[in-house]
Amino acid sequence: MKVQGSTKTVVVEPTPAALAARVADRFLTRVVARTRNGRLAHICLTGGSMGGAVLAAAAHDERIRTIDWSQVHFWWGDERFVELDDADRNSRLSRQALLDRLTIPAENIHEVAAPSSGLDLDEAAAAYAAELARFGRADEPWPSFAVCFLGVGPDGHIASLFPDRAEVTVTDAAALAVRNSPKPPPERVTLTRPVLNASKRVWLVLTGADKASALGLALAGASYQSVPAAGAKGRRRTVFFVDEAAAAEVSPDLIDRDY
Repeated sequence: MKVQGSTKTVVVEPTPAALAARVADRFLTRVVARTRNGRLAHICLTGGSMGGAVLAAAAHDERIRTIDWSQVHFWWGDERFVELDDADRNSRLSRQALLDRLTIPAENIHEVAAPSSGLDLDEAAAAYAAELARFGRADEPWPSFAVCFLGVGPDGHIASLFPDRAEVTVTDAAALAVRNSPKPPPERVTLTRPVLNASKRVWLVLTGADKASALGLALAGASYQSVPAAGAKGRRRTVFFVDEAAAAEVSPDLIDRDY
């Protein structure tokens, strides 16, 4: 389907477990294709239960032993400004699910600074933007992610871009400090829409009946200021991977059964 100039695909699996397995398979297929000839693959990860489930499913795939992980760099769309070992930390979840099982150079895992680093929240956001710029191009001071995973909240938020807040409209920065987040913890660092939408592929992964309304609004072309998920789009592909519960309000003719 065509929505605001970007092709949006809806893929449905019956359960969260089946969905995680399908996304993990697609993810590893993409990494293999990207790195086969020595090209770098920048991957943007997300937190949440499905973010962890997808990586955990990937960890059980034999292909993780054949991929040259030195060609892969991992980032996060947002991070909670808490210590590295805090249960709220997105990078901790990703490490436990997959990253710590990989043979990958430590410098290929790009984490947002924690409070104990000595940086405050604004400095942590600035440092992350500077790190992104190391892999950017003249016209865009950030990498183009081969795959950018995004979770979607019941309110339609993505990363730490929440509805009707200033952060969702910022276009002149790569990373922002977020204070007084509507969801705890209150302090976070988030990538901005230009960075997320510079991705070759944006994959939004969501499950549960409480996400059905947000999904419907995103597909209907709602204002991205009010429904940030509606403004997420990859340069080549935008895919909503959902379970049947989340797809309750999706018209059957919008579902791609072959992707």
